[in-house]
Amino acid sequence: MYRDDQRPQLNAQLEGWLSQVQSTKRPARAIIAPHAGYTYCGSCAAHAYKQVDPSITRRIFILGPSHHVPLSRCALSSVDIYRTPLYDLRIDQKIYGELWKTGMFERMSLQTDEDEHSIEMHLPYTAKAMESHKDEFTIIPVLVGALSESKEQEFGKLFSKYLADPSNLFVVSSDFCHWGQRFRYSYYDESQGEIYRSIEHLDKMGMSIIEQLDPVSFSNYLKKYHNTICGRHPIGVLLNAITELQKNGMNMSFSFLNYAQSSQCRNWQDSSVSYAAGALTVH
Repeated sequence: MYRDDQRPQLNAQLEGWLSQVQSTKRPARAIIAPHAGYTYCGSCAAHAYKQVDPSITRRIFILGPSHHVPLSRCALSSVDIYRTPLYDLRIDQKIYGELWKTGMFERMSLQTDEDEHSIEMHLPYTAKAMESHKDEFTIIPVLVGALSESKEQEFGKLFSKYLADPSNLFVVSSDFCHWGQRFRYSYYDESQGEIYRSIEHLDKMGMSIIEQLDPVSFSNYLKKYHNTICGRHPIGVLLNAITELQKNGMNMSFSFLNYAQSSQCRNWQDSSVSYAAGALTVH
């Protein structure tokens, strides 16, 4: 993804974006952030990563959707280390062992691992956000397949015990609406005005449902509008994990902090991808 001589440039970019953003009062227990090229969504993602507290975070679960291989479950990496231009990130083999023992996971091939950008794009940002404690944390990358609602529930239940631990952070990788002929998606509500306004309205409807922390409403929204949110399954897993913890009396809230589009669509030839960044906090 980057050559060594690009490290200073990447570092300066990440620092620049993060320095322009405020952190909220409470540290994030989970974030949703985009995974496109940093030129498109780097400034948006900063709003989520700014909420990470490196002094308390010891394990980072990175849940990314599978773009290239059909996967009906979730998959774990077969390597020990992910390299980033900033420094190497160690995969937590102890947690991997616990997950593997459930029989709910498969291994992704090295090729799948290398081809998939939904996890990869979060690695430099993770490294940057955790820089002040870089030897004190591990990562748990999980490739999330096209899960059924009941599977999202099962995985949500499984991950809920990890989400309950304040020393864990969940990074959920997702872009929002992919609009245009090349994405075979062209929903347009003319009452909203220009096409890009309709897209924003559609995305924000989904975002407010996510903020309500209701996995069933989110599924229904997707069934109704078919919004092309590529990380809908990782988001579904997170929402189900939250639901599980709420049953046990845990009080949480999620809020989106930034929204952006790669370009403003005004006619049927245009296309765009939307990005949103948000954070889950525990009260």
